[in-house]
Amino acid sequence: MCKMLELAVFLLCLLPLTSAGGLADKVLLFPQKTDDSYVKITPEKPLNLTAFTLCMRIATEQHGAREGILFAYVLPDMDDLSVWMQRDKSISLHISPHFNKVRFNLPTLLSTFRSHLCLTWSSSTGLTAAWMNGQRSINQIHGIGLAVRPGGTVLLGQNPNSFLGNFYADQSFVGEITDVNLWDEVLTAKEIEGVYANTATVKVPNVINWRRAEYEIHGNVKLVDI
Repeated sequence: MCKMLELAVFLLCLLPLTSAGGLADKVLLFPQKTDDSYVKITPEKPLNLTAFTLCMRIATEQHGAREGILFAYVLPDMDDLSVWMQRDKSISLHISPHFNKVRFNLPTLLSTFRSHLCLTWSSSTGLTAAWMNGQRSINQIHGIGLAVRPGGTVLLGQNPNSFLGNFYADQSFVGEITDVNLWDEVLTAKEIEGVYANTATVKVPNVINWRRAEYEIHGNVKLVDI
């Protein structure tokens, strides 16, 4: 009986931690680089996007030592949308099938949640910008006429090199992530400043809403209070 109980507990520990209760006032801690740890987020509606605003708060001490992925939206045939911290400390955005990443040289990400990152993109104009703590970078042009296609999966902290598998530890994120929110439009400068300041009048995220998101934690990721 004891051995059966031990086996049941072991198998239970292998299952992902799942919840539909949202992540309000919670932080995802990725304590070390791994090839098996990530968090799957279920969007409120399919990512069928010709424009977006993606925001998150980040804390990391891995400045310049290695690259790491923050956000990946993957389809069975390829990554469709990804956000990276590069070795040169820049932030890059990739929208498939546009194989070149657009890069933004931003102030160094800090080891506290004063680092609030947003990325905006419009397919019709290609205008793409990064926002750090409510302040916009210069605009760049990226992915005119493209679209983020439905039918994929959102992952935080890992980049699959095959569909939802074949992870590389050297690409994993090490640090903390919270307040990941996604809108299907480009927010105004005033709205992004409000997201950074966490004001009550901010437009509710309609694709990914951190406060009520369903999620699955895989591997060595800790869910901690802010």
